[in-house]
Amino acid sequence: MRVATWHGDLSYKGPGLLLRALMRDEVDLSTVRDVAPDVLLLTDIDYDAGHVALGAIQASLLETGHDLPYRFALRPNSGTGTGLDLDGDGRLGGPRDAQGFGWFSGQGGMALLSRYPMHLHTDLSPLLWVNAPETRMTADDPGPDTQRLSSKAHWAVTLDTPIGPVTLLTLSTTPPVFDGPEDRNGRRNHDEVMLWLHVLDGKLATLPEAPVILFGHFNLDPRRGQGLHAAAQQALSHARLQDPTPGVDTVTWESTGPMRVSYVLPDTRFSVTASDITAPVPEMGPHRLVWVDLLWP
Repeated sequence: MRVATWHGDLSYKGPGLLLRALMRDEVDLSTVRDVAPDVLLLTDIDYDAGHVALGAIQASLLETGHDLPYRFALRPNSGTGTGLDLDGDGRLGGPRDAQGFGWFSGQGGMALLSRYPMHLHTDLSPLLWVNAPETRMTADDPGPDTQRLSSKAHWAVTLDTPIGPVTLLTLSTTPPVFDGPEDRNGRRNHDEVMLWLHVLDGKLATLPEAPVILFGHFNLDPRRGQGLHAAAQQALSHARLQDPTPGVDTVTWESTGPMRVSYVLPDTRFSVTASDITAPVPEMGPHRLVWVDLLWP
């Protein structure tokens, strides 16, 4: 089973614009076609309630022989209004006043495509930040009764494979930058990355006995750049998980250089037979697709 995650730029500044770009053949999906994953998590894709854009992506892949017939996506927290002035600029309704940054509800969310049927096991996206285990929210942070932890989503999705179920633990977090000395984004990013580790450690929710795959966009390098690096380090060293691509950079930004911010971390019960990253697709942003080949326990 080939499992992949990609933070390719499938997000636009208005609802429906992704679908328009797909219909005009302006979206380059060649990296997905080349890798041909069995399970793909997209971590920067606009959501629409009818999954029309996601269906168009499936159809485009199918035209070139790659069939991912099953899809899963829920409306993310990005762009979801709070009614509060979270960024303190004296105005309401801005993209930084939403549960997660977004110019409209659903901008830059997540989506899963798969060869195998999927169904939701647990959605932790509504969890308030203040209620997260070992939360780093402080008394000075705005909106404790409103602010959710997930800037996009945290879904535990059951993948029904012919061999048996697998639990997919998905996330795409806020960047730990674009704030001030209070480091609100850095603290929130830390807690977003840590959330599934707390679940694996039995501190929140319960998971099936099936093997897990933690994957998605941490927006955090274990050593370089801004952010509370301990969260990424704990994910990479967690006793339940293994790291098939140690030290492999997944993005290169002009301002910061190469970093590792997207991850596929399978259960230690899997055997890893291959792993790699792709070259970036210039039209789709700087992020590389990360893939891992797994054998079932």
